[in-house]
Amino acid sequence: MHPYYQPLAEAYREHANAENATWMERYMKNQFPFFGIKTPERTRLNREFFAKQGLPEYSELETIVESLMHQPQREFHYFAISLVGKMKKQWREDTWQLLEKMILTNSWWDTVDALAARTCGEFFRLYADKKETVTGRWNRHENIWLIRSSILFQLHYKSETDQELLFSYIRPHLDSQEFFIQKAIGWALRQYARTNPEAVKEFVDQHEMAPLSRREALKHFK
Repeated sequence: MHPYYQPLAEAYREHANAENATWMERYMKNQFPFFGIKTPERTRLNREFFAKQGLPEYSELETIVESLMHQPQREFHYFAISLVGKMKKQWREDTWQLLEKMILTNSWWDTVDALAARTCGEFFRLYADKKETVTGRWNRHENIWLIRSSILFQLHYKSETDQELLFSYIRPHLDSQEFFIQKAIGWALRQYARTNPEAVKEFVDQHEMAPLSRREALKHFK
């Protein structure tokens, strides 16, 4: 355990709740152990930690994040995502490599979606020249979480969505049997439909896709 977040680990242990942990673990299909700290309390503990400890040097970030992501309790993984986000002003053009490592470490939908739709989304706004090179490789990768991330990173782009890129990332995976890919396709299309419903409706009408993807994409259409 890296000494930077040792005080936070102590605070998490002090506020652990076994009853909460049981249902949290069950909700996450028993993929990870939890301290059982609900989001409002965890947010407060994190805020208090940052107020006392501040942010680490950027040169230490990767070491700290990798240590956090390899801790067993899920709350540490959430904190790692929060820490990287707080250091946004110090991101560099190669920070995507750290984000990729995070996506691939203890992967499940909760951390992957937070990283893809928020952290990666923000990174590729700042470093647009890296967008297609990196996400294109993710989209062609065999790892489902990288594929999901390539489809979801524009989730909050609204009118700034690169429609051609979004559709080009969805097409190769329309026949995927993987639930998390089907869900990502539907979710991305549903979100983009808030900005351009005509384009989404046309895309759905012109392509064969899994019932789950189609249902999610058209969820808000009458």
